[in-house]
Amino acid sequence: MSDSPIAAAIKQICDEKGIPLATVIETIEAALAAAYRKDFGKPNQNIKVTFHEETGQSEVFDSKIVIADALKEEWAKAVEEAKKRQEEGLPPPPQEPAAIPTGAEEGEEKLRYHPKLHLTVTEAQEVKAGAKEGEEIVTPLDVPAAYGRMAAQTAKQVIVQKLREAERNIIFEEFKGRQGDVIPGTIQRRLGMNFLVDLGRVAAIFPPEAQIERERYIPAARFKFYIVSVAMGPKGPEIVVSRTHVELVRKLFTIEIPEIANGSVEVKGVSREAGSRSKIAVLSLVPNVDPIGACVGQRGSRVQTVIGELGGEKIDIIEWAESPEVFIANSLSPAKTSSITCDTEQKVATVMVKEDQLSLAIGKGGQNVRLASQLTGWRIDIRGEKGEVVPIEEVTPTAPEAATLSSSPVITTVEPVAEIPTTPNQES
Repeated sequence: MSDSPIAAAIKQICDEKGIPLATVIETIEAALAAAYRKDFGKPNQNIKVTFHEETGQSEVFDSKIVIADALKEEWAKAVEEAKKRQEEGLPPPPQEPAAIPTGAEEGEEKLRYHPKLHLTVTEAQEVKAGAKEGEEIVTPLDVPAAYGRMAAQTAKQVIVQKLREAERNIIFEEFKGRQGDVIPGTIQRRLGMNFLVDLGRVAAIFPPEAQIERERYIPAARFKFYIVSVAMGPKGPEIVVSRTHVELVRKLFTIEIPEIANGSVEVKGVSREAGSRSKIAVLSLVPNVDPIGACVGQRGSRVQTVIGELGGEKIDIIEWAESPEVFIANSLSPAKTSSITCDTEQKVATVMVKEDQLSLAIGKGGQNVRLASQLTGWRIDIRGEKGEVVPIEEVTPTAPEAATLSSSPVITTVEPVAEIPTTPNQES
């Protein structure tokens, strides 16, 4: 590109906003066309502009497509009929389908004459001998030495609007394929019950249901977020992120554990109560690879990294097994089970435990059995040696983000090394 001031300004826009050069040039051409139309254009001109960034000069044309004479005749008849009906106080006639252009297939959009966009074959041949249907007729127009103030303002508005739209489209294209990814972000500010999270080129929405109660979200605080959804809204891309989504645990383990990333260890299921506790079932696909040891790491270094990212959330790592009885027994750890009876048709498991294991099996507020049920996909009834039954319904509120997976692993419960502050969410 040339070193002229205009070329330098265009390059700066491309670099700052990440917009392709071709898009910026198209935007400038659209703005110049709008300015020309404002000051010098005529009603039936279809103004097109070619801009040369090296010199800063432009060329202006009136562009029209050649169509059959019959289409203009149909249009003239329709205009005349509409005028008559208007004079008589009648509603306009329904729009009748125009003739299908030569070569058009059934179901294709039908071509209609428009005086701004089209010339008939007869009119085109007066301008260019031998002009044929479908050909573009380009008529050069005089380029003004300067534009008026209103035209310049119009051009400015077009440039600002189109560059903003281009930037939004680029950001949307960048993020639309990243739904389900984990991305670092910085808390920007509070907006009602939501927080805005700076992801670099765009601010994401962090709704209250996606926030962990014990975490403090203050401006400039950095976290890793799970991208829940990406959509194009009226004001640009709308990205929703979460810290409570169950898949955040799976993604963090994939990032931090090389054996999971390379496929040696598979995550078979995850259940989670965000901010408190998670259970993750893993399976080794390679002989001599301990899936739990791979996830825990030397002296717990790997899993402690995940725990740190989750704000101190406890994590139970379970080895998956195909047998439902084994899987359910392991999913209830640290409690030890005496026996398990499974109804495979109803997917209900009755678990016998000793009296001293009953509270461990159920967990505080029913959390342990609830997470085990979500992880295994089985309803679990805990029965003590004295015969009392604690059905899952008594301890299981709904958990909309829990992953329900079929079947079955040894469990290692890993707790954070240090306590994490439990001050409620607030903005400093």
